[in-house]
Amino acid sequence: MKKLYKIILLSISLFLLTSCNDYKYRVTMPTAGTGGSLYPLGASIAKVLNRTGDFKASLEASGGGIDNLNIIYDKDANISFGVSSIVSMSYEGEGIFKGRENKHLRVIASLYLNPNQVVVLKDKNINSLRDLENKKFSSGAVGSSTEMEYYYHMDAVGSEKENKVHLGPRESMEEMKMGAMDGVWIMAGAPSAQITEMLLTTNSKVLSIPEDEMEKVIAKYPWYEKYTIKKDVYNTDEDINTTATRMLIYTRDDCDEELVYNFTKVFWENIEELKKENKVLKTVKIEEAEKGAGVIPIHPGAMKYYKEVLK
Repeated sequence: MKKLYKIILLSISLFLLTSCNDYKYRVTMPTAGTGGSLYPLGASIAKVLNRTGDFKASLEASGGGIDNLNIIYDKDANISFGVSSIVSMSYEGEGIFKGRENKHLRVIASLYLNPNQVVVLKDKNINSLRDLENKKFSSGAVGSSTEMEYYYHMDAVGSEKENKVHLGPRESMEEMKMGAMDGVWIMAGAPSAQITEMLLTTNSKVLSIPEDEMEKVIAKYPWYEKYTIKKDVYNTDEDINTTATRMLIYTRDDCDEELVYNFTKVFWENIEELKKENKVLKTVKIEEAEKGAGVIPIHPGAMKYYKEVLK
């Protein structure tokens, strides 16, 4: 009798375990380091997905945009985030992605504009991108999206692209305080807490990129858009002109259409909750969901949803 009782208990346990893991859709999302804005955004999206009971969504900390694209290329995850500049380069197999062209990439949604913000010391006579030549300047971590942004801009204006300093914003700020660093390239929403702190603790400014340089950047790399940081954002005397590229949610063309449709549906149906938890989403609207994808096609599952709601 005891043996039969144990067998029944084991059978019930196995049944419950199987039932608990019987999800329709599994999503693995590499985001970025836990200190950035993408990780908490990914966590919020995973939460609303898992709440449906149909999804098992999990996050994966990563090295950021380029790392994410390589993870998706290798099929070690199925949905991720990245700025349109880097995602487009991966799709075309250009730059750092040469030899790893990924024509399988598909866009799920275009989110917000991510502006480039170049913070420089005021006494270094830096008033343009070309003025960064021969300066002690940090272009971001090696292999990061930020480093690629620096490279594209300097390439477009015909300036020296080589840069041997690769520090993050925090380390760069400490170096700037000591006068050991002239500036740093940052890609982040405005206002950025890190930039606000830099402006308060160092004699620095956010560079306003001259019109002629912006025109060259956009002409060579058309995924960029002009972006204005209003003077009240950092309490500056004038508006700051710079470039920006859109943050995308993307996947592969072989990601299940039904999964992508329901992912897209859950995301947009919960957008107000997501906005409350993630300030970077404050300007996001579904009418611009297909904007900024550039040469990369929209995934059929996402397109099906947009056709239903954007009639």
